Amino acid sequence: MERAETAQDPQNGYEEGLLKRSPFHLFMTQIQRIKSSVGKGKHQHSSVIQFFSDLDPGGKSKGETEEEEIDLSRPDNQNEKPTVPASDEVSHNVSETDLVSGKWKVKQFMKKLGKKPNSKNMDLNNCALNETDLMELSGLLPFLPELEEINLSWNDFVGGTLNPLTLQLHYVNKLKSLRLNNCSLTAEDIASLGEALEIIPFLEELDLSWNTNIGGKLSLLTKKIQKGSKIKILKVIDCNLAAKDGESLAQILNVIHHLKVLDLSINQKIGCSLKSIAQELKNVPGLEELNLHMCGVKKDGLQSLDTAFQYLLELRKLDLSCNREIGRGFEDSAAHLANLKDLEVLDLHQCCVTEEDLAVLTQVIPLLSSLQELNLSSNKNIGMSSDHLLSRLRFLPKLKSVIISNCSLQKASFASLADAALHLPELEILDLSWNKCVGGNLKLLLEALKLATEIRVLILSSCNLAAGDLALLALLMRTGHLAKLQKLDLSYNDTVCDEGWATFYQDLAELKELSELDVSLRPSSCRDCGMWFGKLLTALPKMPAFTELGIQRWVFSGAQQKQLEYFNRDNTRNVRFDYRGQVSVSEKAFPNSTTGTMYRATLPWNTASFR
Repeated sequence: MERAETAQDPQNGYEEGLLKRSPFHLFMTQIQRIKSSVGKGKHQHSSVIQFFSDLDPGGKSKGETEEEEIDLSRPDNQNEKPTVPASDEVSHNVSETDLVSGKWKVKQFMKKLGKKPNSKNMDLNNCALNETDLMELSGLLPFLPELEEINLSWNDFVGGTLNPLTLQLHYVNKLKSLRLNNCSLTAEDIASLGEALEIIPFLEELDLSWNTNIGGKLSLLTKKIQKGSKIKILKVIDCNLAAKDGESLAQILNVIHHLKVLDLSINQKIGCSLKSIAQELKNVPGLEELNLHMCGVKKDGLQSLDTAFQYLLELRKLDLSCNREIGRGFEDSAAHLANLKDLEVLDLHQCCVTEEDLAVLTQVIPLLSSLQELNLSSNKNIGMSSDHLLSRLRFLPKLKSVIISNCSLQKASFASLADAALHLPELEILDLSWNKCVGGNLKLLLEALKLATEIRVLILSSCNLAAGDLALLALLMRTGHLAKLQKLDLSYNDTVCDEGWATFYQDLAELKELSELDVSLRPSSCRDCGMWFGKLLTALPKMPAFTELGIQRWVFSGAQQKQLEYFNRDNTRNVRFDYRGQVSVSEKAFPNSTTGTMYRATLPWNTASFR
């Protein structure tokens, strides 16, 4: 560079040469070089940090053309296999050269897995990771000092290989969320994770759900959780937990005072130690969600929980569903439930509640003034009770979701519910499925549906509906009272005649926001499509939000099959037609081709998706 400058000014070349050789000029030159190298280092380091933060939604970084020189010019050590540096041999201060190299490695690793790099969130959910991938990821952690979330869920081969990763977690000590769902974790993995908890002090979420091998071994983790832990969310769903695991969980409630969410769902044996857990819940007064779905809760366990409720005044969600031995537990255990003034979600479906339970719940549930979602499904005494709990729902004006499926509703209890619904202006979801008395009596609900301007989901599956009921729905559609409806389930109502379906489809196009409709027949039946088929296909193109039609076990003529086959192509749509069962011309289903239409679905319509 100096020679070039001298050549540019030949007249002064000799004098400049003398000046450059002087001690003072040599000293000043060294100073300038030092400043220049520091400036370049700062710029280089900045480019590494900005690589992740500058990514736009399309995955391109700012000034990508300038970055490409670094991204594509592979570092000198690019061909080296990623190694896991020992924590006692590598300093936390990663050199600038290593940062550039690390940046390139992270980008290539994520690209290999079809993911975009993110400095704060490493989402490798369902990436078929193997032991080699995990070793490579471990070697990349030193270059991700700002990482806050790691999600390795649904990677079966992670099990038994977690130790190398946990040894490097000190490089990401800002980590707040660690999700390891369905990773086939072993006792060794749990022990390694326990040892690592000390070096990730800011961890707020730990999800170990669907790892059935850790049952009976949870103490390897819990005994390492120290006082002052910042864990707010702890999920161990379906982990085959044993009674002693429940005892271990009870012990850590003394040290995780910030806990907001505790989800122990689908651990049947945990009910045996629920008393111990309930006694320690007083140590987590900020708990907002307690999920004990299918946990083997019994009458005595519910009594212990009721005592704990007096300390859980911030609880917003309580799920006690699918605990069939809980029956008669509310009779003596609901005194403190009424104190949960902030409770927004209460799920008691399939709890075998008795007449005695209902007498208590009829007094308690109306006091839960913040309640927004209530699920009482599969409790048959609810529909037959003379106390009519359903009539008291009028005192819960914030209710948005009411699920009363399979409750053996009688005409009197249905009328009580319909009357209460008049006072639920925010209602969005109403599920009355598997209640035969609804058929022929839907008119009782007419005024409530007119007032329910926010209704988005209506489930009337297997309700023994008649043609008059569908005519009523058509009237509501025609007058604009179901304008916001998004999902409508009328499946398993084989009692509706062809004329009834034709009347319904005549006004179906009024539901501009409807996305899903199910009119499937029962598994044991099958029927030819009648004159209504043409009305249905005429309505669908006028419904811009529509994406899925469940129409299983209806029998189509050859011409009708062709109409379904070409519907998406002819209307530039992508509607999923879900039908299985006999066809009148051939048992062969049409290929999907490029229309987006699906014939003979491999999975049945899932009405749970409505919820």
